[in-house]
Amino acid sequence: MFVDSHCHLDFPEYAGQIPDILARMKEAQVNHAMCISVDMPDFPNVLALAESHPNLFATVGTHPDYEDTPEPTEDQLVELAQHPKILAIGETGLDYYRMGDKTYAEMEWQRDRFRTHIRAAIRVQKPLIIHTRSASEDTIRIMKEEGASQVAGVMHCFTESLEVAKAAMEQGFYISFSGIVTFKSAKDLQETCKQIPLERMLIETDSPYLAPIPNRGKTNEPSWVAHVAQFIADLKGISVEEVAKHTTNNFKTLFKAPI
Repeated sequence: MFVDSHCHLDFPEYAGQIPDILARMKEAQVNHAMCISVDMPDFPNVLALAESHPNLFATVGTHPDYEDTPEPTEDQLVELAQHPKILAIGETGLDYYRMGDKTYAEMEWQRDRFRTHIRAAIRVQKPLIIHTRSASEDTIRIMKEEGASQVAGVMHCFTESLEVAKAAMEQGFYISFSGIVTFKSAKDLQETCKQIPLERMLIETDSPYLAPIPNRGKTNEPSWVAHVAQFIADLKGISVEEVAKHTTNNFKTLFKAPI
């Protein structure tokens, strides 16, 4: 019924717990989940999860926050993305939130990495998983410059303005909401969510982070994406079944997922 479009089940928080997590997913009618790559050294663990479980998929990429890590090349991303369980390139994008005292020029490595991921995605014809934080103007600009609309993708864990969402959707991208949308402090995001058509929406946990209400503060997991769906349904005044149907169909369409 539901799909968690973004989780990190290879993270140490889940060591030895995968069978239990999969069982709780089944109980919550979360039929599939996408395990997201954040760097090259840990990519084999992400792929192994997808290879071992028919209802898990994976991506390949290096997160913009990971500075001190081997830099993926375009050719490397293209080669690894050939695997049938790899449905997308990413998590990639821009994140200036933690740039600290670095200058804008000193963040050029991040912009270069983002361009590498977009170019690889276009070559392999698989969509992008995009992370943007405190960098939406540059994110949208680079997406346009590199032709990201050729493969589209998803703006994951979306927290930006409606204007940013519209700019992304104009390039064919989907907007994904995490547990943040359920937070009492997220009134602006909730208003944005109301304006995003179901035909352009995905849902996610970003687990182990950002557990939704009523589990905020706990270690998040894919089964709890059902809470995100229920909150969005209530926000829009529709049934949770309708949210589930659209977001699942969107996942299948965007990622060409065999579900």
